Amino acid sequence: MTDVPTPPDNCTVDPDSVAPETAPLRIRYRIRFAKTGLLRWIGHMDLLRLWERLMRRASLNISMTEGFNPKPRFVFPSAMALGIEGTSEVMELELAEDLPPAELLQRLIADNQPGLTLISVKRLPDGFGKAQLVRTDYVISAPTGLDESPITIDWDNIRSNVTALLARDTVTIPRKKKQVTLTIDQQIAALQVEDESIALSLLASNTASLRLDDVLNLLGLDDWIANGSQITRTGVHLENEFETSQDQEIAINQAAAASLNCTTPV
Repeated sequence: MTDVPTPPDNCTVDPDSVAPETAPLRIRYRIRFAKTGLLRWIGHMDLLRLWERLMRRASLNISMTEGFNPKPRFVFPSAMALGIEGTSEVMELELAEDLPPAELLQRLIADNQPGLTLISVKRLPDGFGKAQLVRTDYVISAPTGLDESPITIDWDNIRSNVTALLARDTVTIPRKKKQVTLTIDQQIAALQVEDESIALSLLASNTASLRLDDVLNLLGLDDWIANGSQITRTGVHLENEFETSQDQEIAINQAAAASLNCTTPV
């Protein structure tokens, strides 16, 4: 048996000589995009998977959550219902690499995913707050009918119903087998008829809130969606929009931004 030498009593490790652990890089980006055409028929969970595959094809070093089942760090401040187009959707993404926004935008555009249009990429500064939803804007087109036959719309009656709804203090709607009473001016920011369509702005809430289909029901238009009405979300407004004059912190797809009907800044 070989004797194991005993270290001297004065053998200590200098803490200054030990290299500190480096925290993983986490750079956050805010991306605006449009989801149109046939892509409107995929649900939110499918959209998450689509984005994850797109980012891997773009060879991005994605920041992952910790634990036994790590997931990519990206979030949407507002999920969108099946069948609705969006021309100014928002996603926040964290990368474990520091890419210029222009390079990230070009990598995502190069994937050429049908129905997905990249509008802008912003690199957020350290400590900048996460996206907090304030308001969403919608345009609801008149129904075309399932067989494309013309449908007569009484726009004067719809205008009267809009005026009557906005004049109410509260409405009561069903939620999970119970009735919920909501205050109109805390739910609807704007509601009007425009160019034979309905423009609606809904305020965000941490509690029960009006949905787009609730508003249609209250206007007596509960059959519009079933009869081919097309709904487009034209704006996702955030409490903490990031504004900067530094070109290196933002990249904009100018052609996409000009062609889309958006009510929010890119």
